[in-house]
Amino acid sequence: MRALILGASSGFGAASALAFAKAGWDVAGVHLDRRKTLPEAEAVAQGVQDAGQRADFFNVNAADAEKRAEVMDALEEAGGGVQVLMHSLAFGSLRQIVDLEGGKELTDRQLTMTVEVMAHSLLWWSRDLVHRGLMGRGGRIFAMSSSGSIVALPSYGAVSAAKASLESHIRQLAVELAPAGITANTLMAGVTDTPALRKIPGHERLMAQALARNPQGRLTQVDDVAQAIVTLSSPSMQWMTGNVIKIDGGETISG
Repeated sequence: MRALILGASSGFGAASALAFAKAGWDVAGVHLDRRKTLPEAEAVAQGVQDAGQRADFFNVNAADAEKRAEVMDALEEAGGGVQVLMHSLAFGSLRQIVDLEGGKELTDRQLTMTVEVMAHSLLWWSRDLVHRGLMGRGGRIFAMSSSGSIVALPSYGAVSAAKASLESHIRQLAVELAPAGITANTLMAGVTDTPALRKIPGHERLMAQALARNPQGRLTQVDDVAQAIVTLSSPSMQWMTGNVIKIDGGETISG
């Protein structure tokens, strides 16, 4: 079995790669890292290998069609197909749409880039996997959303639009791929201390509010999500599709 993880070098993607490996899965990881952060991706790949599993990691732009084709070619050559696709890309613009203070505002190019990387790319990877015969009956598609898909946050407009689109794409994939026996679900984690969260203006306040609200007395951790996604990849979960599944310890239902 093999899991393909988009955004495999940090955060939820990295934790899931290691969790899959420990559960006996090979892992293909797509990430975009420069020299400074490349060691993090290499450490994840090494962790997969240390667990006794195959690690095929590609340092490419997941939103580049030519690079996507190259990864698909490599997966075909390796054989074995892909049983799980996890979309965990966090690369977008954090600017206000209308800045009443006269600061830099979101441009149309930045909005287009954010939504393409963090939402639309899910469709192209999913479609290529199916058309190439790499994913078939029993396949699982997961996408990482956040409460930002339904809550407005300062400077989060582009990412919020991407997350809302991502959830819509998952619903559409769930319907269109159901006859092929492939499920698609969104995972909405609680507030989690990840590199992506720390780039959001005011993230300290978000963390403090979530910690105070969570009935379990702590923030969500990347391993909480990683263990859930491995469990949801079980053959016994075939009837669950098209959902937004909250993995937050009760954060969003506690006043």
